[in-house]
Amino acid sequence: MAKTKAEISGAETAERSDRGSLKSMQKLMTVLDCFSRYDRSLSLAEISERCKMPKTTVHRLVTSLREAKLLEQDKGRDRYRMGIRLFELGSIVLANLDLHREARALVERLGDISGESAHLCIFDGTNMVIVEHREPGGSSVNWTTTLSISPSYCTGVGKAALAFQEPATIEKVIRQGLLPYTPNTITDPEALRQDLAATRARGYSIDEGEHQPTIRCVAAPIRNTSGRVFAAVSVTGPMDRVTLERVPALAELVTATAAQLSRQLGYEPTADKPSANKRTGS
Repeated sequence: MAKTKAEISGAETAERSDRGSLKSMQKLMTVLDCFSRYDRSLSLAEISERCKMPKTTVHRLVTSLREAKLLEQDKGRDRYRMGIRLFELGSIVLANLDLHREARALVERLGDISGESAHLCIFDGTNMVIVEHREPGGSSVNWTTTLSISPSYCTGVGKAALAFQEPATIEKVIRQGLLPYTPNTITDPEALRQDLAATRARGYSIDEGEHQPTIRCVAAPIRNTSGRVFAAVSVTGPMDRVTLERVPALAELVTATAAQLSRQLGYEPTADKPSANKRTGS
């Protein structure tokens, strides 16, 4: 049966409304993406500049986010920061992740076999959030309610995840600043790009005391069902115990653990299908 003009007009109006709602949501996310661990509070002018949007538009978006408790305004100041509601929502997400349910036994086994600390972390777009932590000797810590965050550019888990992100994500991390945590921290952007390229080539990362002095870490990326790298697992210990001679064996352990966990999450690697978010070139 042919549609009437009124029905067609109504459908077109609904479609335009849906497109408008999607654009508004994208703008709201653009505002939230302005904030980071290093940019904890921003003014309207700073948000406007980063979003490349007029101040009037930013003011409307910020007002909506504040009413939803996703942003908070500094008392008596024209500055905004992320709201506690985002933390509450993030905690719910972490607690319900398939990753968390699937990973505990594998992380515990990795710690037991290696005799070192084992970590499971999620990449949040800038940093790494620790979800599971296994200490030598059998103690296991669940961090889903007490979130611990570490940089992505100078940790084993961070570099394992960051290496397989889109170039824009890597450049965003670089722009936010490569702060020197130790004398070994890679603070030169080009040196970091080369280190990430090496990580992609061998399939695992190495942290040579870059975040904590005298600590060496070997980590491998974890993929979700679509093949996207969103997390990493690692083995960490003192350099006098995690020696360079042990790195190949530990790398085999972490890559096998990461591969198994990826499969349990639904990732099915195939020889003829390119891996998702695997960058080309160096």
